[in-house]
Amino acid sequence: QTSLSIWGWGSLGVVLFLVTFGPFAIFYFAFYILCFVGGGFVVTLLFGKSNSEKYLEQCEHSFLPCTSVGIPKCIEEMKREGRPIKIDRRLTGANIIDEPLQQVIQFSLRDYVQYWYYTLSDDESFLLEIRQALQYALVQFSARSKETDWQPYFTTRLVDDFGTHLRVFRKAQQRIAEKGDQMKDQAEELVDTFFEVEVEMEREVCRDLVCTSPKDEEGFLRDLCEVLLYILLPPGDFQNKIMRYFVREILSRGILLPLINQLSDPDYINQYVIWMIRDSNCNYEAFMNIIKLSDNIGELEAVKDKASEELQYLRSLDTAGDDINTIKNQINSLLYVIKVCDSRIQRLQSGKEIDTVKLAANFGKLCTVPLDHILVDNVALQFFMDYMQQAGGQAHLFFWMTVEGYRVTAQQQLEVLQSRQKDGKHQTNQTKGLLRAAAFGVYEQYLSEKASPRVNIDDNLVAKLAETLNHEDPTPEIFDDIQRKVYELMLRDERFYPSFKQNVLYVRMLAELDMLKDPSFRGSDDGEGESFNGSPTGSINLSLDDLSNVPSDETVQLHAYISDTGKCFD
Repeated sequence: QTSLSIWGWGSLGVVLFLVTFGPFAIFYFAFYILCFVGGGFVVTLLFGKSNSEKYLEQCEHSFLPCTSVGIPKCIEEMKREGRPIKIDRRLTGANIIDEPLQQVIQFSLRDYVQYWYYTLSDDESFLLEIRQALQYALVQFSARSKETDWQPYFTTRLVDDFGTHLRVFRKAQQRIAEKGDQMKDQAEELVDTFFEVEVEMEREVCRDLVCTSPKDEEGFLRDLCEVLLYILLPPGDFQNKIMRYFVREILSRGILLPLINQLSDPDYINQYVIWMIRDSNCNYEAFMNIIKLSDNIGELEAVKDKASEELQYLRSLDTAGDDINTIKNQINSLLYVIKVCDSRIQRLQSGKEIDTVKLAANFGKLCTVPLDHILVDNVALQFFMDYMQQAGGQAHLFFWMTVEGYRVTAQQQLEVLQSRQKDGKHQTNQTKGLLRAAAFGVYEQYLSEKASPRVNIDDNLVAKLAETLNHEDPTPEIFDDIQRKVYELMLRDERFYPSFKQNVLYVRMLAELDMLKDPSFRGSDDGEGESFNGSPTGSINLSLDDLSNVPSDETVQLHAYISDTGKCFD
């Protein structure tokens, strides 16, 4: 019904519309609608065109220049002359350092960037951005370096690491020597034994992969460079992965890896040592100590051959007058060097170095070398230092040696200050400031709460020293009380000097000083052993007290001999 009603009403409406307006009313109605829509479109178009023309006129009279577009614009930009680029060459603030660094930057860009970049473009802006990034990194590195306290690192940590490396190497050599001829490849066995000893001594640290595998070494250097770039580069440049990887590869493979390979080359090390000592004469005592302490037969034979060649040359000279005395002295010196080398080679070949303890057992009582003599003798001090490292008392020994150096330096500075004051020159504050800085450095390194390792001494003495440093001018004797306590601790503590005299290193020290007595001169059972008066000879040294105990009616015979001759100028 609903549908029928809708159709009915609709039909009625259509019939009425046709009766009223005629049959063509539908076409007229459609035409009227079309005209209305078309008129509205035309009006809108004309209005928009007029507004657009007005806006364009305003833009033509505005401050923005009329720019070209597309390829002509690119050609115009490329034809423009390059503006001169100004670069700030300051990096660290010191011209003597900045200029070599600028040369390094220039050579790095030339060797790693320019040779391929100039085949792509002549625009210098890319090179400028790289240079500015490198300079920013160097400035950051310089600023952070100035904030770091390098004195503890170079005087303690670096020295300890180097000493630990040498001790590990020597211990590995000892293990190799104990195995004898059981090894097929001694070089590989030495490397494996070295890292085994390193794990035993440093427990949680082993660098075998980094040192033996080129792939792992490169990976470690990349990670190291990644950390450095994170610290030194601006955040925007570090987030740029292409640039970060690019600079990382240059640093790791182009700079650090070749530098490490060069520093690890034995020939380069030898040439560098020769270059450093070329202009300085080797000290006689140091040279002879090196020969006496050497355990390499090849080195000793090389020194012996060189001395023999020089000896033959001197003997071939035809001289007269005063020159003949000089040549005789040189010949005698070379003969003595050859004799020492032969003696050392014979001892090494006979295995006396390994059987030192057994040899000492046959000698009975050993010669007693006082601690004060050990501390001033280079050879003895080296053995005592190795023992103190093993016993964990290296901080006490290093403190004693550092204070000795401070005292000498302070005395020299004060003498120079007094002489300048007599001449009318005033630098009192500067000299005292340097001495105060040196004294504070010693205190912070060995006695403060932050010191590692720290010298364990009476807290009252340390507090008194700190009070003196804060309120008084430093003097050469400012550390004397604590140094005296440290000396007594090393002398009387069973961990240090008393135990050192019972250690194998003490016996080896006596052997190096030629103080292992012959069994025919063995002391009595109730004696305390022979004492050392400062002369490293093999004779028994009698003191004045021993001579005073001899009855007056008995004849006393004293025997003496010349153990060594030489000529020196002081």
